[in-house]
Amino acid sequence: MEAVSYIYSKWCKIPDKIRFVLVGGVNAAISYVIFAVGLYLLGEAHYQACVILQWSLSSVFSYFNQKFFVFCTRGNYIHEYLKCCSTWAISYVLNVIILELLIKFAIKNVYLSQFISIFLVSVVTYVLFKYFAFKVTK
Repeated sequence: MEAVSYIYSKWCKIPDKIRFVLVGGVNAAISYVIFAVGLYLLGEAHYQACVILQWSLSSVFSYFNQKFFVFCTRGNYIHEYLKCCSTWAISYVLNVIILELLIKFAIKNVYLSQFISIFLVSVVTYVLFKYFAFKVTK
């Protein structure tokens, strides 16, 4: 158990931006896979429903990853989770808008549009997580 504690303490000393890119990359990949599977099962015409499915399923996994492996916070589970829900609501709306704009006016490919949308929304999500959801007050 001491080895795990030691490794975790070393991990948490890595700058949070680097941890966010690494952990966020895993979260984004899982999120995208959920979206792609949803598209495959429901059809491309239902891409907005797939976004809802993606955000709903990936948010819980993301919460624990962000809490423990990106921002390394302790306690405040419900408080932080509720703040994360607010962050996800904003992120979801941005995702839907960007996806719709890309599909209607630019790329037109649902898979590529969502990949780009997830990347763009991740930047906003990081800022909201860092300065709102997981903000540590001293």
